[in-house]
Amino acid sequence: MKLQRFKEIALDGTVRQNPTFRLVLGTCPTLALTTAAISCLGMGAAVTFVLICSNIIISLLRNIIPDKVRIPCFIVIIATFVTLVRMFMEAFLPDLYDVLGLFLPLIVVNCIILGRAESFASHNPVLDSACDGLFMGLGFTCAITLMAIVREVLGSGKLFGITLWEGFSIAFFANQAGAFLTFALFIAIFNVCYNAVERKLKHRAAHKAVEAENKAAAEEA
Repeated sequence: MKLQRFKEIALDGTVRQNPTFRLVLGTCPTLALTTAAISCLGMGAAVTFVLICSNIIISLLRNIIPDKVRIPCFIVIIATFVTLVRMFMEAFLPDLYDVLGLFLPLIVVNCIILGRAESFASHNPVLDSACDGLFMGLGFTCAITLMAIVREVLGSGKLFGITLWEGFSIAFFANQAGAFLTFALFIAIFNVCYNAVERKLKHRAAHKAVEAENKAAAEEA
């Protein structure tokens, strides 16, 4: 894989097509689990593992799976890796398994994973697909963990389960309404910053193009 291609995939997964703040996918775990940062790290790790593994297998089989049954095949592949994650967590991380609860099997129908299988892995080579799964997973993990840090600190005065202070908390951030407000604020801030950077980069690129044209014209003269 060329370095430029790697950079493009990394930027797409973490920033330009961030599944949480740009594409607004996987909202169920985003809203339900962001009361505790440690839970979000666990969910993010599980989703990242399933993304990488399912992308690799789907990319390998992209020329074999018939178009008419591709979605059911994708779901079977994804469900296989989700089952492996559930079995691993139940055996070695029972506390995290209990916290994630119903949201672990729901990874099977997570729009992020199925969407990347359909839009990327089924059309690209294995290494590109593996990198796409990795950076999409990292983008999702970072997004929900950042939200959880804010909600956990403000809602309970804790961070990763460690008490930061006693006697002060804003219960609003620990309930459903706080989840929606925090999500909305993060989306707004992320997109305002993203659009500002994009405008600046486009302006810089246009300025460099004009300078190059002027230089070429001066050399010809």
